[in-house]
Amino acid sequence: MNDFSRLEEIEIYLLLEGIYRQFGFDFRNYALASLRRRIWSVVRDEKLNTISALQEKVLHDPACLERFLLALSVHVSAMFRDPNFFRTFRTKAVPLLRTYPYIRIWLAGCSTGEEVYSMAILLEEEGLYKRCRIYASDMNEAVLKAAKAGIYPLHLMRGYTANYIRAGGTRSFSEYYTAAYDNVLMRPSLVDQVVFCQHNLATDESFNEFNVILCRNVMIYFDKTLQGRVHQLFYESLVNFGLLGLGDKESLHLTAHEHSYEQLSDEEKLYRRIA
Repeated sequence: MNDFSRLEEIEIYLLLEGIYRQFGFDFRNYALASLRRRIWSVVRDEKLNTISALQEKVLHDPACLERFLLALSVHVSAMFRDPNFFRTFRTKAVPLLRTYPYIRIWLAGCSTGEEVYSMAILLEEEGLYKRCRIYASDMNEAVLKAAKAGIYPLHLMRGYTANYIRAGGTRSFSEYYTAAYDNVLMRPSLVDQVVFCQHNLATDESFNEFNVILCRNVMIYFDKTLQGRVHQLFYESLVNFGLLGLGDKESLHLTAHEHSYEQLSDEEKLYRRIA
């Protein structure tokens, strides 16, 4: 490792440590390679030359901190993203959920809300929505506001409709939104049973007991230490025989709770806690 890369690593460490100590946002165990790219992107956007200069600005300028948090939080999402996961959820999870009188679901890392509305639509079509409470959490307050608003670009609806159909949708997707100019507003009743809440997977503890936890395509940005912490958090938060959904590049393999779950599908990362 050359002098520059050692200095860069020190700067990144000091930046993340300062943000954690001052504001409580913990990025210290995020995967370093992708974190480094995003930090340098912020440095350029702020018209700075060094990570140390970014540290000074982030710690003293609340607006810069907000921009930094938005940049480091990954918000790649879509309605019914990975349609086969939602189709599998209909066929494998829904029959199990029908046995519960009341269902608590945690969508961890909900970003701008696309998965929230997707799950609400699926549960409504399966006749379960009225006896569900969905907790949609993210560490970033700005994206939670966007999720609550439920406003999305109109040009995305064609792709979302295709996803909905492949996910096993039983109605017309256009029933769930109203188009206005270049945007759509999702039907407000879809969030009647949703609680949006700020929660940081890196630092916060369990806040309820859940029948379902979905955290898809979030932990791929964490290092092994943080992944282990989050898996422990989810294990403690699930009822016996509760369901856990992960992204297609995520796995329980080599985690402390690998043998505490059974996989419900050969194709999708949908698990049931059995121990």
